[in-house]
Amino acid sequence: MIKISLGSRRNSTCDGISRRHSLRLGASGLIAGLTLPRLLELQAKAASPKGAKAKSCIFLFLEGGPPHQDMWDPKPKAPEEIRGPFQAIETNVPGTFVTDQLPLCAKIADKYTILRSHSHRVNGHTTGYHYVMTGRRPPFADGDNPIPNNDFYPSLGSVVSRECGPRGALPAYINLPHPMAAGGPGFYGAEHAPFVIEADPTQPDFEVKDLQPAANLSAERRSLRKRLLAGIDEIERDRNRGQAKVMSTYYEKAHNLIASPQAKKAFDIQSEPDAVRDAYGRTQLGQCTLLARRLVEGGCRFVGVDAPGWDVHFNCFPSLSNDLIPYADRAFSTLVTDLETRGLLDETLVVMMGEMGRTPRVNAGAGRDHWSMAQTIIFAGGGTIPGQVIGATDKHAAAPTTEPVSVSDLLFTISTLMGIDPKKTYLGPLGRPVPIVDGGKMIPGLV
Repeated sequence: MIKISLGSRRNSTCDGISRRHSLRLGASGLIAGLTLPRLLELQAKAASPKGAKAKSCIFLFLEGGPPHQDMWDPKPKAPEEIRGPFQAIETNVPGTFVTDQLPLCAKIADKYTILRSHSHRVNGHTTGYHYVMTGRRPPFADGDNPIPNNDFYPSLGSVVSRECGPRGALPAYINLPHPMAAGGPGFYGAEHAPFVIEADPTQPDFEVKDLQPAANLSAERRSLRKRLLAGIDEIERDRNRGQAKVMSTYYEKAHNLIASPQAKKAFDIQSEPDAVRDAYGRTQLGQCTLLARRLVEGGCRFVGVDAPGWDVHFNCFPSLSNDLIPYADRAFSTLVTDLETRGLLDETLVVMMGEMGRTPRVNAGAGRDHWSMAQTIIFAGGGTIPGQVIGATDKHAAAPTTEPVSVSDLLFTISTLMGIDPKKTYLGPLGRPVPIVDGGKMIPGLV
């Protein structure tokens, strides 16, 4: 991934895993300090998929494991050690309930779908993240040190990058406010790694500095560098007319991105009215979600927002009610409403989830532990049917009582909505065919 580093606090889950362990592609080269040609090269080879329901996807990842029974799947008749201290409230869809920690989402439940039957058996943070992002069970144990990553299988965002390509000056695949664990390109190569904005958009001085020409680099010198590069390309084309000619195109595109008013506009979150920024919440999740909306407006295909902090094993309820759930409630509800107002919701798929749920029973430390057997996923837009609940769990929210929805089903569905054939294969490094999704089917009733 290309890393834009402007400073960001480190966060880790209970196993000490940092968000900064993904493969980075350093910036170098002749063009104003930003290397994008290889990122752009193969993206442009992929034609925009025809007949796609969604043109873009915003993937909000609540890292650490959001507690489904404290948010989207309340069990008001269960004992207190199961249901927790939060109360169930009715949404604007009759018969659909969420907890009282989601009052804003409760008002717009007719605009999204609650899937309560997601389930898998990978119960660790690193391993669960890898499973969700790649659709493959991890070949390593949770907590391995050094931290492993997806060095073989591509992530969902990288698949979208390869299959859909860009829709303008912006890269097809972007991560913020730091790299998503297991969000790398695997054997697809660095061309399909995410463009990473490693910065906090809540800060008043937030900007994507690497898209700004160096202060001491005049327009004349930039023009000279461009002419020099063109001369080198001309020489190389005489020696190798194929690859050199192709690469010159992508150097040109990289230069255009740096100079692109559209790219600069997409990243200029300060241009948003204060009322809009306040509506999303002046939190990292809120402002990253707002920036994600700006990026899909600018043509980005897949924006992955990594939102850490959900690994609450001890005394979890104050954190959930004061910080975590209200931030997600505000960010998600505002995003969906904003996209709809702008006429973008039908063509933008929004997915909010984590790598696991949390245990049905509150533990002795007044927290909830890892629980991958049941989890809720929220979908909006992108061709999905809103205002419904799909699937159900038992009286303790411990396991689905309807057909479980697997990770493969999830990735199969997202790929299909993005116009990608999930059964398509590519040859891996050993020459063996590797399907985009390993099995799976469309989630029944979602589309």
